[in-house]
Amino acid sequence: MMQKFLPIVLLICSNVFMTIAWYGHLKFPHSPIVKVVLISWAIALVEYCLAVPANRLGHTMYSAAELKTMQEVITLVVFAVFSVLYLKESLTINHAVGFALICAGAFFVFKGPL
Repeated sequence: MMQKFLPIVLLICSNVFMTIAWYGHLKFPHSPIVKVVLISWAIALVEYCLAVPANRLGHTMYSAAELKTMQEVITLVVFAVFSVLYLKESLTINHAVGFALICAGAFFVFKGPL
């Protein structure tokens, strides 16, 4: 049972690092871009060290399309939380509708052939 959830936990952790690497610097607009890129690369290395095993382990029970779909939905959830809590940006109904449509797409990926 744990084997089924470990890839999901690793994907969640990797997405936290990815979101920080990609968007964390937005609160520091005056930092030199070279510094921001180097720090982001260092953070992204941790993300890769989690994402690659997540996909390797996950592919033993999930298809590549299912893994990618999980990753995208996890990315949206992590980003939404990060955006609200760290960047102090609000989510609108447009965001909710867009996310819901992406989740509907995820449903069809996991539903199997129609």
